[in-house]
Amino acid sequence: MPVRVTLDTLMVARGLKARDVAAEVGLSETQFSLFRSGKVKGIRFATLARLCAVLGCRPGDLLDYDHDPADLARAEDDGV
Repeated sequence: MPVRVTLDTLMVARGLKARDVAAEVGLSETQFSLFRSGKVKGIRFATLARLCAVLGCRPGDLLDYDHDPADLARAEDDGV
């Protein structure tokens, strides 16, 4: 999938540890790790808002997208 989570880059730039961010956001370290690795299929807006508040960023700072023309075909296949 061409959507990438760029949370690690943001945390390094701010000198933050994953354990501390997870605790402040209210996520278990396991849940936080799964999000950081891109292994989750979705995130609640409330969780995203807490992440942004803790990191002092915007949602777009946490995600990136590599254009893939096949994404249009996948949307039709998914019934979306």
